[in-house]
Amino acid sequence: MAIIAARIDGRLVHGQVANLWTTKLGATRIIVVDEAASKSDIDKSGLRMATPDGVRLSVLDVATAANHILNHKYDSQKVFIVAKRPETFLALVNAGVPITDLNVGNMSQTDETRSITKSINVVDADVDTFKELDAKGVHLTAQMVPGDTAADFMSLLKKDRGSQT
Repeated sequence: MAIIAARIDGRLVHGQVANLWTTKLGATRIIVVDEAASKSDIDKSGLRMATPDGVRLSVLDVATAANHILNHKYDSQKVFIVAKRPETFLALVNAGVPITDLNVGNMSQTDETRSITKSINVVDADVDTFKELDAKGVHLTAQMVPGDTAADFMSLLKKDRGSQT
């Protein structure tokens, strides 16, 4: 299978994803799955500028990404999937995309969120989505950069006083 990694990162393609993760993974294609970015030429242009030389980039909505992956369009490539939110990955999994591991990297703080780690902030709906992903057999880890030790994300959620676990 072409998928070598999947990551939640609210910033999509930026320094950590482009330089650290893509290099460490040896990815040959980054697929950004984002409904808004897939419809914005400006967003696509910015993401292309952030993508390392020699790495291909696709910016797709959920349905198109699932279709391309399930129809083996990227089988000869090492694909790194990046999206902002857990519900995007749940939609991909529900569509049949074989995602077995998901790195929860960066979810920005807002007035509605609470902190799980210094870089991961969630609302109750996110927690419910993570529980669904876990129930579907997706192994969730928290790891900002490749040099950090990966932490079991569901254990971090269980420590969260705001979630009903």
